[in-house]
Amino acid sequence: MESLLAASSSLPAAAFSPPSSLSSTSSSPHALRSAVAGAARAVRCSAAKDSILYALEHDEMFNSAEVIQWESGKSINSIAAAQGIRIRRRCRPRYPSEGSGADKAVPRNMLEQIIWDKEVEVSQRKAKKPLQKVIESSQHAPPARDFVGALTAAYRRNTAPALIAEVKKASPSRGVLREDFNPVEIAQSYEKNGAACLSILTDEKHFQGSFENLETVRNSGVKCPLLCKEFVIDIWQIYYARSKGADAILLIAAVLPDLDIKYMLRISKNLGMTALIEVHDERELDRVLKIDGVRLIGINNRSLETFKVDTSNTKTLLEKRGDLIRDKGILVVGESGLFTPDDVAYVQNAGVSAILVGESLVKQENPRQAIAGLYGKELLH
Repeated sequence: MESLLAASSSLPAAAFSPPSSLSSTSSSPHALRSAVAGAARAVRCSAAKDSILYALEHDEMFNSAEVIQWESGKSINSIAAAQGIRIRRRCRPRYPSEGSGADKAVPRNMLEQIIWDKEVEVSQRKAKKPLQKVIESSQHAPPARDFVGALTAAYRRNTAPALIAEVKKASPSRGVLREDFNPVEIAQSYEKNGAACLSILTDEKHFQGSFENLETVRNSGVKCPLLCKEFVIDIWQIYYARSKGADAILLIAAVLPDLDIKYMLRISKNLGMTALIEVHDERELDRVLKIDGVRLIGINNRSLETFKVDTSNTKTLLEKRGDLIRDKGILVVGESGLFTPDDVAYVQNAGVSAILVGESLVKQENPRQAIAGLYGKELLH
């Protein structure tokens, strides 16, 4: 595992190679703890206030509870479990649900299966294109567009939740949603009919998406800001998404410990990207609300463990935390289970400023009718 400890936006870019997330899988915890301990000793011996090590010592992530627990020998899974995260990490070089006997692991739910598969995928991608190469590629990407600004403008223009329309071919629960899937045609039709932003699925194994779809849509002339809808476990994915033209990235609180969210927020901000942080329950929402710099929270009405949908989840959470969210100036995105004007009105009355919709749009042949049917009116754009 590579450490987060060298991460600091205040440090010279050439001082350190940017590390992967707390959940990365490149070397052993024992090796990391040795490196951390050595770095910590060096930092505490440093007296020069303008030095890199002094800056590290005073970086909140370097001194976070998670790092201290990790340095003392706690596992990633035990640290995450203490924060209410039930998704275990396997950190294996091949698919953990394959094999036999002691080698074979059984995931507790669909999200855990997706994350285990994602660990392998990211490891393989990093072997082909190391982080430093991806960082260099991201520096040549077109400037990131204002995702939050686009949502805010659309909400004011239509007096209705801004639409993040999802370009999505398939899902684990529903299978293939659209056989004649052309991501560029779908993206362009959504934009033409009032979508403020677009969400592009990039997971291949379970959603039949791809980063190539993201890049193709970005290069097609679409002006809408693009959300990379990916199961992020490593900063490599954020840099890679930016290199392919993403303006925003999804971070899932059910998967990422607080330290990873903070670190990934920092990376996203440095790249000019927006982070949409997705929550499913009150504990996840409370965790995210304690993190500085959050601008966009998505409340998913679908349990990523059971895939069951309950739209009252949005209302329940906003009744409890809506005032705090408004005080912080955070925009809320409603996700999943939205099919009718009544559904949209329900989450809008609860306090939602935008909605992310995939299945109910992509399954219909006529995007104009689909969007008008969702809102009960045509959207201005």
